[in-house]
Amino acid sequence: MLLSTTEIQQSGIQFGTSGARGLVTQFSANACAAFTHAFISCMQGVFHFDKVAIAIDNRPSSPAMAQACVKALEQLGLEAIYYGVVPTPALAYISMQDGIPCIMVTGSHIPFDRNGIKFYRPDGEISKADEKGILTVEAEFESISDLPELVVNHKAASVYIERYTSLFDSSLLSGKRVGIYEHSSAGRDLYTDMFKALGAEVIALERSDEFVPIDTEAVSEADKRKAKNWSKEFNLDFIFSTDGDGDRPLVSDEKGNWLRGDVLGLICADAMDIEALAVPISCNTAIEKNQAFEHITRTKVGSPYVIAEFEALAKDYASVAGFEANGGFLLGSDAIVNGKTIKALPTRDAVLPALMLLAAAKETGIASLVNALPQRVTHSDRIQNFATQKSQGILAQAKEAPEVFLQSLNFSDAKLAALDTTDGLRMTFANDDVVHFRPSGNAPELRCYAESVSIDQAKSLVDHALKQIQLI
Repeated sequence: MLLSTTEIQQSGIQFGTSGARGLVTQFSANACAAFTHAFISCMQGVFHFDKVAIAIDNRPSSPAMAQACVKALEQLGLEAIYYGVVPTPALAYISMQDGIPCIMVTGSHIPFDRNGIKFYRPDGEISKADEKGILTVEAEFESISDLPELVVNHKAASVYIERYTSLFDSSLLSGKRVGIYEHSSAGRDLYTDMFKALGAEVIALERSDEFVPIDTEAVSEADKRKAKNWSKEFNLDFIFSTDGDGDRPLVSDEKGNWLRGDVLGLICADAMDIEALAVPISCNTAIEKNQAFEHITRTKVGSPYVIAEFEALAKDYASVAGFEANGGFLLGSDAIVNGKTIKALPTRDAVLPALMLLAAAKETGIASLVNALPQRVTHSDRIQNFATQKSQGILAQAKEAPEVFLQSLNFSDAKLAALDTTDGLRMTFANDDVVHFRPSGNAPELRCYAESVSIDQAKSLVDHALKQIQLI
């Protein structure tokens, strides 16, 4: 039976800030095939290629989705190179080096009953214009009736490890005890080899056969307790973990305290002597207060918006990068580390910021390095199962009457100093505290970020704001 890419609209699957996302039940074989045909149709109008790379995360629904994508590629006469379970940045990197597009089947950090597909051009992440093209292009294909067997090529994993171990001396982490919180991360089978190659003693922590939706922007209280207990029990110098597809880092100091992703990004960019940054509006203002960079551009939340700034920045600056509040680090240009060139990788990555942190903190320790930064502390949390339409309605009214909105939240003593609507609603108070509401682009969630002079105050602001907004 002949189908068309209208299957995309009929599926109910939507693009968020990072790829197509939806319920597993929506990602039928034909829906996956429709996305693949639409993506390839858009790419063939710009690039010449005869191969497409594909990989998956550890979600139970991901292999079948990948099989459907591969079948669609076969229908198009293209060779699919299947790299198995690897981090998203590992797939993106090898595809960029080979000059071919790639497809990553992953739902990142969202719950296991959902999944997604990320698409990469031969030169990096798709743009918002590419996204629009995928959703509107018309193409026909045969209904998927059988799924092909997938044979794993291990090259993406080895190339990704070499990208980082080649930058540092093999004794970089000599004498260090590194814990790897493996859970269901797509990179869990790579990280031990990587850290051992740099001299560390590695302790594997809590591998899970069930998918664990780690959100690096909203770390659970259970995971906070685990890190502190592990640090003490195993006498660890560092704990490394990621979200589900390995593009967002979760790292701790010597005491098992998880670092905020934007603080990690700031340390990494500073250690790499990056000249110009593009970062989302949700990131900590310590980035500006640190005065380490020649230029900083603030964007909407989401890697496509960060990446969109790289081309303009590269015209005036030799080294360009970006990072998000979730810790994902995007290298927008080639850079020099220890006298060696590291190639650009303009997509979120978890490994580079972790290794640069360890290199920068080798003499002082991680906690001391963090404490030396301008003390602006950020906390964030979210309300799950909060309809996106409801969030947008509340914030639309708040933008029209922010003072009334403040009163409805019972911030009776707060005085509004600035309002930023770049993405969501970011309110800066006269005392320099910040409260920022933003509906998630990937799931029915309302996120709240707060920034203050102490973690207790930042947490108090988030807890109060999320509690009150549910009463509106």
